[in-house]
Amino acid sequence: MYLTFAWRYFKAKKSANAINIIAWVTAGVIAFATCCQVLVLSVFNGFEDLVKSLYSSFYTDIKITPASGKTFFLTAGQIATLKETPSVENLSLVAEEKALLKNYDAQTVIYLKGVDDNYDKVCGVAAKTNRGRYFTGTADDPQLVAGSGIQNAVAINVNPALPSDPLTVILPKKNSLSNDPLQSLSEGHVNASGIFTIQQEFDDRYALTNIGFVKQQMGFAADEYSAVEIKLRGKADAQEEKNKIALLLGNNYRVQTKYEQNTSLYHTMQLEKWAIYSVFTLILVIVAFNMVSALTMLVLEKKKDISVLQSLGVNKPGILKIFLSEGLLLGGIGTVTGIAMATVICLLQIKFKLIKLQGGSFLLDYFPVKLLATDFLLVAFTAIGIAFIAAWLPARKASNQDFGLR
Repeated sequence: MYLTFAWRYFKAKKSANAINIIAWVTAGVIAFATCCQVLVLSVFNGFEDLVKSLYSSFYTDIKITPASGKTFFLTAGQIATLKETPSVENLSLVAEEKALLKNYDAQTVIYLKGVDDNYDKVCGVAAKTNRGRYFTGTADDPQLVAGSGIQNAVAINVNPALPSDPLTVILPKKNSLSNDPLQSLSEGHVNASGIFTIQQEFDDRYALTNIGFVKQQMGFAADEYSAVEIKLRGKADAQEEKNKIALLLGNNYRVQTKYEQNTSLYHTMQLEKWAIYSVFTLILVIVAFNMVSALTMLVLEKKKDISVLQSLGVNKPGILKIFLSEGLLLGGIGTVTGIAMATVICLLQIKFKLIKLQGGSFLLDYFPVKLLATDFLLVAFTAIGIAFIAAWLPARKASNQDFGLR
């Protein structure tokens, strides 16, 4: 019944056109704000999925690193125990250090990861190797798979039709006691086998080679490593498995999930997402003042109607509910319209890629979009909640006033 009254008041012609105009403007701005909220959240969801997929190509489900220092010792028995863990699909042993890569006069500082033969089974670098081939060689004949940024920095050639010159890798020796700085460095030679392209952060910094070569150059012990990278089976819970592995290995090891390896990135993405959402919520709050104005004028417009309703036995809570329903109706029309518009735009973007990214330097040339039901619910509850709060004051005023028939 209350909604019926509210609907009649909403569509009925008013004595002052300003009331109609303000009401429709209010509904329109609510529609615009909710549409923008859904669009922004959906675009952020799309970019978040894209970034996660890129980082998943380089970071593994679980990574074990030393709790302090740069290296740790892991016995054959510990490695076997990790491999036999039911949730572990595969693992790779890593020896990593910052190095200087030289190609004649060209040189650049890189992070050199020495990896074993299982590395391509725990992460997606091999799949992202788009020039040459993924091959890290052996300890005696090391091959280098470098990021595309490193290739540009030192002019690495991986074209089999052209002769390739050996690259020089300079690494620090782990346990050198010499006072001569040059004696504290080792110099080795590698041949480039492939180039990967994932994301600029990795492409400009990382190169992969054989773990035996890196350990030999740096003077690692046989059971000494920088990290162990683990791929979990499909349905395994990363946080739960992390806790199990941490308990198994003890306090000398740091065990991190994929997201804990990049907490700053994911926190930044979430903060940006909710900051934009807050801006559009502020627009809804500003719109609420228009709603207060429209409903206040409507209360004045319907003095006689309220008196009639009171004479027919409608009590104050009933009057309150009628004008609250009016505010919720305004908010509901705007919210439904805005969400519908956003859904149509998102579906068109998903199918036809209508809105393009400018610059051409990103992996995609269009805005990625992902629709989530939780976003729709959040936006709807926000808009309706603000409409309810805005409608409360004029509705309360209407219910508390006594009007008499003349």
